[in-house]
Amino acid sequence: MKIALCTDAWDPQVNGVVTTLRQTAEELRLLGHAVQVLSPNDGFRTMALPGYPEIRVALFPHRKLSRQLDALAPDCLHIATEGPIGFAARRWARRRRMPFTTSYHTQFPEYLRARAPVPLRLSYAWLRRFHNAANRTLVATPKMLQTLQARGFRQLGLWTRGVDTELFHPCRRRDPGLPRPIWVYAGRLAVEKNLPAFLDLDLPGSKLVIGDGPDGARLRSRYPDVHFAGFRHGEELAADLASGDVFVFPSRTDTFGLVMLEAMASGLPVAAFPVTGPLDVVEQGVSGVLHQDLAIACDQALRLDRERVRAAACGADWRAAAEQFLNHLAPI
Repeated sequence: MKIALCTDAWDPQVNGVVTTLRQTAEELRLLGHAVQVLSPNDGFRTMALPGYPEIRVALFPHRKLSRQLDALAPDCLHIATEGPIGFAARRWARRRRMPFTTSYHTQFPEYLRARAPVPLRLSYAWLRRFHNAANRTLVATPKMLQTLQARGFRQLGLWTRGVDTELFHPCRRRDPGLPRPIWVYAGRLAVEKNLPAFLDLDLPGSKLVIGDGPDGARLRSRYPDVHFAGFRHGEELAADLASGDVFVFPSRTDTFGLVMLEAMASGLPVAAFPVTGPLDVVEQGVSGVLHQDLAIACDQALRLDRERVRAAACGADWRAAAEQFLNHLAPI
């Protein structure tokens, strides 16, 4: 099949959405399908997203994207994001009365409310209108599916995630030269990630923060004793994760948290709040500890068996996730 995958999130962005889409496209190609990713990189004029200079969005992409989709004549259309590319692809399909699927990766209403007093009901009404036109909207976890159902989203389906267990492996553990235990966070440095809930904790040893973002400068100034490593990729990221002792995930708004799987595959137990994402990813007392008091979660996670932590992550397979995605597609 020819599959058109339209997304506003793509290289050089570093996040779970891009990783998920890239891995899924690769697995689909290995299964014999032709996958064309259409993103802001494909000849569109772009601008930096306010507050996120590393994220560029397409400006008025409808006409050009329509020509690209007409020329491609895909058998299936999947719209991964609710940005300009996503809206242009949705408009193209609706005008031609063609079926399509979407996916829900980010809790934008909660992200927006963290920055401005926008009522959740208004944001969710906007997202509901976008996604309810699709034949199927894919979500990563059962908890997220239930949450969206309660808000009036229809035609929902599960599309789980995987992890590269060869790249993320305990064998990459090394001595980073920091006092142990080493408490690790990896991800975007932004208000919605709730970093102070982790960085304000009085924990022994060292705190290592991997990644960057709009709050990076403020956090580095506020927490001079924290080790900020900046962006890490590939084997470098895998080594940093494997070399830690506990992965701390303070976010209360993520729909999944792919980096938790990567940490677990590296043998790193997770400490997190009992919220959407961790509730479906972490096996309580086995691969991590979920607690409303993050300090308690950190203390208890430190005692977990790293071999059992890795074993809990090894069942997350990208091939199985891609096949699940494929089964939800709506042929044109």
